[in-house]
Amino acid sequence: MKEITKRILAVDDNPAILDALNEILSFEGYEVVTLSDGNSIFETIAETHPDLILLDVMLDDLDGRDICHAIKYDKNTHDIPVILISATHGLEDILKDPGAPNDFVAKPFDIHYLLSKIDTHLHRAA
Repeated sequence: MKEITKRILAVDDNPAILDALNEILSFEGYEVVTLSDGNSIFETIAETHPDLILLDVMLDDLDGRDICHAIKYDKNTHDIPVILISATHGLEDILKDPGAPNDFVAKPFDIHYLLSKIDTHLHRAA
């Protein structure tokens, strides 16, 4: 029986990070959808039905923490695992807040560490 490909939505305003995530995650067998800002995230979620969202905290136009809260409080999207990614360290405490992300990874991140986090949340959600 063929395993269903998991789809990951990566949201970051840095094109180099999006390119790297796309390449690495695609190589690992994930289908990757990228978004360079948070303005159309709910439309993109509705169109692509991601299994997991990688979300930068400091986007040019919006705060990823606010986007995460909106995702977690929406009945249509609250079950999608969200991993916040940020160069701002010490954000681990946000994991305790209402509407919190499922996990947090600090930039620069070790790709094996990120992949293990993704794997954990996708298997937990399966």
